[in-house]
Amino acid sequence: MAHNPGIAATLSLLLPGMGQIYNGTFWRAIFWFVVAPGLWIGSGGLLGWVCHLIAAYTAYNYARDPGK
Repeated sequence: MAHNPGIAATLSLLLPGMGQIYNGTFWRAIFWFVVAPGLWIGSGGLLGWVCHLIAAYTAYNYARDPGK
């Protein structure tokens, strides 16, 4: 099933891991669900934003080319 890369990226931008669930990559989603809060708390917010962007980027790329 083809997934919309824009939706995947938006979901992960809102909550890291949601775009990965949308794409059907549950282990990647669990990774982001664990790592994102740790980075938010551990860095006082700075790395939390970076985490959101990376999660959105990876969700977008996977939806665009699921063979990666």
